[in-house]
Amino acid sequence: MRLIFVTLLALMLATVVGLGATWMTATRGTDLGTLTIGAWTARPKTGTADVDPYSRASIARSGELPVGTGDGVAFSATSDDRKKPLDGRCDVVVSGVTPAARFWTLTLYDQKGRLIANSLQRYGFTSQEIIRGSDGAFEIRVASRSRAGNWLPTGGIERYALMLRLYDTPVGVATRAPRDAPMPSIATVGCP
Repeated sequence: MRLIFVTLLALMLATVVGLGATWMTATRGTDLGTLTIGAWTARPKTGTADVDPYSRASIARSGELPVGTGDGVAFSATSDDRKKPLDGRCDVVVSGVTPAARFWTLTLYDQKGRLIANSLQRYGFTSQEIIRGSDGAFEIRVASRSRAGNWLPTGGIERYALMLRLYDTPVGVATRAPRDAPMPSIATVGCP
């Protein structure tokens, strides 16, 4: 009788651990095949047949449509370069240049992956509409209140994520270092 009880207990424990680990990897993802440059993180293999099973499960659960490798790569950031979480009540500056790409977009999302409602109905910028300096660099202010220049409104939400999608770019699976892909810096410059 004791052997049956111990066996059932071990099976239940294994089931709980297995299902819990599966749920965590499907909701939070893993670092397998992750490319991190500064505050930006990408999973270049998500749009290929070589995607790892954990990322595949995460994509299936979220319903997102990843950018294919031949099309480009998507980088996301939920914190600034100093690892401080992006806060919609603070002023955040995204500045610098992007890696070589035919076209890029920078979009603001909430923690659930939805566009953030705001009175201007501005949810991001594209490489064609951004105001740049004479050296080609840009500066985007992400803030709850209106700012001069490239301003992206946060609606004052507590946490958000930035998504930088690079289309028709050499950045991808073979990229290993920041010099291979100069990403814009993200800095929190003011918080009430």
